Amino acid sequence: MTTVGILGGGQLARMMALAGAPLGLRFLVMDTSGEACAGQFVPMVVGDWRDENALAEFAQRVDVATFDFENVPAESAEWLAARIPVFPAPGALGVAQDRLAEKTLFRELGIGTPEFAALETREELVAAVARIGLPCILKTRRLGYDGKGQFRLKTKADIDAAWAALGAQASKVGLILEAFVPFEREVSVVAVRGKDGEFRAWPLTENWHRDGILSASMAPARQAEALEPQALAFAQKVADSLGYVGVFALELFVHDGQLLANEMAPRVHNSGHWTIEGAETSQFENHLRAVLGLPLGSTRPVGHSVMLNWIGEMPAPSPALSSPSGHWHDYGKSARAGRKVGHATFRANSRSSLAADLSRATEGFGRSAEFAEVLSRLS
Repeated sequence: MTTVGILGGGQLARMMALAGAPLGLRFLVMDTSGEACAGQFVPMVVGDWRDENALAEFAQRVDVATFDFENVPAESAEWLAARIPVFPAPGALGVAQDRLAEKTLFRELGIGTPEFAALETREELVAAVARIGLPCILKTRRLGYDGKGQFRLKTKADIDAAWAALGAQASKVGLILEAFVPFEREVSVVAVRGKDGEFRAWPLTENWHRDGILSASMAPARQAEALEPQALAFAQKVADSLGYVGVFALELFVHDGQLLANEMAPRVHNSGHWTIEGAETSQFENHLRAVLGLPLGSTRPVGHSVMLNWIGEMPAPSPALSSPSGHWHDYGKSARAGRKVGHATFRANSRSSLAADLSRATEGFGRSAEFAEVLSRLS
């Protein structure tokens, strides 16, 4: 029986293991915390990412390794790759970990991005703001996710506050200034590439964020026909250039009818959670198929889907479970501000049925106002 090792023991590893059980797979998770939620279902090695003894134990017990967390140090991934198969390859992980390397790659592939500039000093920040213009966003080049490691500058008066917030990180993980894009909406391509180079993608997904964290996703996106061919072509260019194996997401801004790349995630992605109920093969199963060299499954959608992300604490499940289209996912995490603790997916054969079910459910959650825009775009 094949054992898949997962670096990172969060909800993505948990859902991957649940998807792999029907395939007859076993799993081993490695995480720095013994409280990681995937450990409620699968065995776990607890240790620092740079602890070679823990990495060696992990390597000895698995046949192939993958990730649920993109901030595993690239050198740790390389150490493992010298001993066992690791997918995606450490090189792809390294590019996705560095916003400068990532955006440079996008530009080299002919994929548009917001204007950006790398910097290390306050003087360089002042010069970059003058060149790029306001508003703009100062970000750490590494280790940022879900809105962490970012500071939005609206006026020149914000330069000092931005440097106070992130300047200490300049020598550790690097900084990058990016132009703010007044986008009409955000979309993502969740795609999979097999060991043989086969590429498949799920329908273009429309996303909403709250405080830098994904709040809701809708698939297929509205009016996707005009954008999807280019979005999928961009994703395939990225995957092929990196020799990527597995599932990844390419996040895009829609601005003046054009697509600009924001970033990629080298793993299964929050905006692809709807595929569990809403596609013929979920992103989790297809990721496992890819890293094991198995034939990829169909990415065709089954009707229309909306995923609602639960941040901080779980609501009562009844409004979702009483809906004919509702599906509930509790990650088994304790409540904490800003923490992804679960999601609900609503799937129906028509947008009108989905809108009706979602409207009733969000009223039951007492959160109709929060998801009003999602509902309006289903109409």
